[in-house]
Amino acid sequence: MEALAVRLSGLDPYVDGAIRIVAFYDTLMRRRVDLPALARASAALAECVAGIRLHGTGRTIRFSPGGTGAADPPAPASSTMPVSLDEEEFGTVWLERPGGPLQLDEVLLERLALAVAAVVERYGPAPTTLADPALVELVISSRSEEPARARALRLLGFAADLPVRVVAVRSQLPLDRIGALICPERPVKAAPLGDVGAILATTVVPDRFPAGVRAGIGAAGSPDRCWQEARTALRFTGPREPVRHHADLGALALLAEIPASVARENADVAAIARLVGDPEDLQTLDAYCATGSLRRAADLLHLHHSSVARRVEQIGRALGIDLTAPGGLTRARLALGVWRLLDD
Repeated sequence: MEALAVRLSGLDPYVDGAIRIVAFYDTLMRRRVDLPALARASAALAECVAGIRLHGTGRTIRFSPGGTGAADPPAPASSTMPVSLDEEEFGTVWLERPGGPLQLDEVLLERLALAVAAVVERYGPAPTTLADPALVELVISSRSEEPARARALRLLGFAADLPVRVVAVRSQLPLDRIGALICPERPVKAAPLGDVGAILATTVVPDRFPAGVRAGIGAAGSPDRCWQEARTALRFTGPREPVRHHADLGALALLAEIPASVARENADVAAIARLVGDPEDLQTLDAYCATGSLRRAADLLHLHHSSVARRVEQIGRALGIDLTAPGGLTRARLALGVWRLLDD
């Protein structure tokens, strides 16, 4: 490359400069430098501030030409270039050149973007829990092709030979805090997707979910199916069971397949919906359905069993169901479960 640069230098100054830039970055990659070293060397070469940002981690690296971290606030970028790997954009590189870009800045940024992509592919992203929602969605979407899913997992830092569990979460707590708790010291990434948080983890410790968190845990081997299972399990959560495993639902998971219009027309489900105006009745029915026993329900509710018995009798009359009979209790359990799915 150096010999070629010397031969071409007398033909075209632009070509000479471009080839020298290519050779400069080739040398850096042979030395297996990291992202800060790339930004520092680029700033020195460009003689202005150079920056690198990875969308998935939120990490930003900026260096001044003197080799020190660039001062904030950053100046407007004079030129930028996206960073992509296998046609998936995951970052940006830029220069902050006073007075606007120079002729060779585009070549410099192109080589810097290629070098950043190579470093990320080799070493993976920075160890942070929050991730780019677009990458997470690419992993769990049923419409993603397997090569694209594998690339997204690699960019998120998951090794190809490790299984990935998917968790659907509803909580006011930060997703990165939840992810760090349920998967300590192992790869874990989280991102908000609409009104539900998605957590990708190599392992999940269910009893480490903080109070107030609703979570559904998938069990399937593929991330897209695991996400669907996690969403279904999340719909079955409640105050008494805030964390549900899809594997534990068994045949109950079939209730999630019932069309909402069909469920609403069912007399038992409609009767449950009418109890919403009385939280005490709904709480009593939930405890009784969960335990199948007046005394155990009374223990859960911290009430005398005779008080619970009277409430259950009144609720049964309102529903038109004999809750003391095995068949009636089964009807109430199914209706309550379906109503919760509709309420979700």
